[in-house]
Amino acid sequence: MIGLQDHPQRYALANELHARPFPELHAPCRAVYLAIKPERDAASRDRRRDLAHLIALLDRHGAPHPPPGADHYYGTIGRVSLKWERHTEFVTYTMFTDGVADPPFSGQMEEIFPRDWLAEAPGRLLTSALVRVEPVPPGIDPDTPLADAALAGHFDGWFVRESLAVSRVLDDQAVIAGDFRIDANGHTRFAVLARPGMGSRRLGRIVQRLLEIETYKSSAMLTLPVARQVASRAAEIDAELSDLVSAMARGEGDEAATLDRLLAMTAEIEALSTRSAFRFGAAEAYEAIVNQRIEVLREERLAGRQTFGEFMTRRFDPAMRTCRSAKKRMDELSLRAARAADMLRTRVDVAVAAQNRALLESMDRRAALQLRLQETVEGLSVVAISYYAVSLAGYLLAPLGHLAGVDKGTVTAIATLPVIFVVWRMVKRIRAHLGGD
Repeated sequence: MIGLQDHPQRYALANELHARPFPELHAPCRAVYLAIKPERDAASRDRRRDLAHLIALLDRHGAPHPPPGADHYYGTIGRVSLKWERHTEFVTYTMFTDGVADPPFSGQMEEIFPRDWLAEAPGRLLTSALVRVEPVPPGIDPDTPLADAALAGHFDGWFVRESLAVSRVLDDQAVIAGDFRIDANGHTRFAVLARPGMGSRRLGRIVQRLLEIETYKSSAMLTLPVARQVASRAAEIDAELSDLVSAMARGEGDEAATLDRLLAMTAEIEALSTRSAFRFGAAEAYEAIVNQRIEVLREERLAGRQTFGEFMTRRFDPAMRTCRSAKKRMDELSLRAARAADMLRTRVDVAVAAQNRALLESMDRRAALQLRLQETVEGLSVVAISYYAVSLAGYLLAPLGHLAGVDKGTVTAIATLPVIFVVWRMVKRIRAHLGGD
């Protein structure tokens, strides 16, 4: 409309901001949530299998399909609503339905996910959760002084009290609760008590954020075993590196063998860093999402119970600090190994330079000896050449001497000095000419 061509990604990126709307929920209701992740190489998995698995479920209920390549889907299957999302490492399925089960968290909604369909899932179960949403019980008036104790006690029979986190959220519009434990049916439980008149979208945001907290917390915790393995191996390499550097300081060991060991250590450290880099990076991102989701809930303490934020500070943050510590240790170990290798290479270079200097000095001495020998040979050459030249001159000048009345010996004696001078000058010129070339 304005006479300019759109960027190829303009509409796709703008629509991405609105692609995953929060569900609209009304109390009472409940939700069943599944997060499925391949055991290995989840980020590089074949994403077509994720979509094919969703379509297989939709076909069982005659529901419409999402468009090709979709990363999200929201539709109705029978009496329930299905929300499907595809993420970097996992896919999530959330089923919403009106009403709540009796007894609470009975797991009746599991029947919506057929067992044979679950068995064909392209991955393993990362986490699953049940969310029970109901209005504040009629006998509890949230505005009375005793309401906090009554609201907090409402959850004691549903959760493990020692792990239970309860708080008021979103300006006291709702109360949330959860213990982050896996129950006998294999689910994590959450509960929401909504004030009368609470908006459906606000309630949907609360439920969605609870599920995201659980999912990203579980995803971040996947890094903890990796961090422990990396930290254990890093401690072994650290001890070996310390021994090696101490031996270097004492001047012990062969430099070439020591350098080979250092290079092997550096290669192993880099291999460990490469294998764990994605997991450490993912943990950092997931931890930030968990903390952000808790922050936007705007928690307030209820009856002295711990909040979700305090639970994470006590239980989740230490695990993440362990991951950060392992990553930091690997980085520092890599730098130490590199510095030790540089030091050893410098030491080897100095030794090689000393050897080269000694070799050059030896070569200089040999060159000097060769020069003196050459000069000696040149002197002997002048004598030898002069001898033969004087002999030839004697034969050539003898007839002239006979005519002049001078015997041959006298002629030879007279010719000796000029011949020696000429030969010496000729040898000197030849040497000067060769030296100039």
